[in-house]
Amino acid sequence: MSTTSSQGQSDSAPKPAGFLRLLLRNRLAAIGLSFIVLWTIAAIVAPWIAPYNPYVPDMAAKLQPPGGAHLLGTDNFGRDILSRVLYGARISIWTGLIAVSISFVIGVPLGGIAAYYGGRTETIIMRLLDVLLSFPSLVLSMAIAASIGAGLFSAMIAVGVVGIPEFGRLMYGQTISLREKEYVEASRSIGVKDSVILLRHILPNALAPLLVQATLGMGFAILTASSLSFLGLGVKPPTAEWGAMIAEGREYIISGEWWLVTFPGLSIATAILGFNLLGDGLRDVMDPRLRSGR
Repeated sequence: MSTTSSQGQSDSAPKPAGFLRLLLRNRLAAIGLSFIVLWTIAAIVAPWIAPYNPYVPDMAAKLQPPGGAHLLGTDNFGRDILSRVLYGARISIWTGLIAVSISFVIGVPLGGIAAYYGGRTETIIMRLLDVLLSFPSLVLSMAIAASIGAGLFSAMIAVGVVGIPEFGRLMYGQTISLREKEYVEASRSIGVKDSVILLRHILPNALAPLLVQATLGMGFAILTASSLSFLGLGVKPPTAEWGAMIAEGREYIISGEWWLVTFPGLSIATAILGFNLLGDGLRDVMDPRLRSGR
């Protein structure tokens, strides 16, 4: 039975030894991975490489353009933009990880249970997911964040809840296609518990598309969390966060201080681009139909 299950996994994804090689052969995926690695390193080492304290104002250096002592300029409080961008990476990546984890941990079990048991259980769970999908993502996240209260924690919860239907429906489709496989039927016939079948046989074989969705979901989570901060429903000032930085600098665009919003905006764009490109690359590597067609 375990042999059959292992065979099912090997059909859907390459062996670990060649996985990275296949991924790096995809140029767009390699570019995306480079962006992610750079931002992750920047987030980790930000306290050591940031040239200034991102929270200490210096009114004497207010609104200085890029160059000289401040490579990316300063904001309306004289705080160094480069330092705040580096510290903002810590908030954005951490928010994305927590939000995607919430979506995964809740959505995957719901989708698997709905598909495996069917009947009334399926109807109730899938209709609940449909209700969540019926609202625009940003509107729903705004409503959740506003009801909890503005802050980083509420932003993580809001973005995580919004992503639950995506993981739930994906796991639902995977479970539907896997629940009639021979190794699942064999396990059921000898009295293996349903929870064990779901965890040991169905989930591992559904993991490849779920990992792709998680990677793509990171980009969505960063964008949504930044949008909430821009609207005042995310982090609270003076926390260095990319969306909040854009919100603080938007009123200075007309007067010519373009750097206040440009560099945080580029940070958001490159982070999202990195996760999207990596997600597309993971899909190509993990899907045998796409690999064979290349």
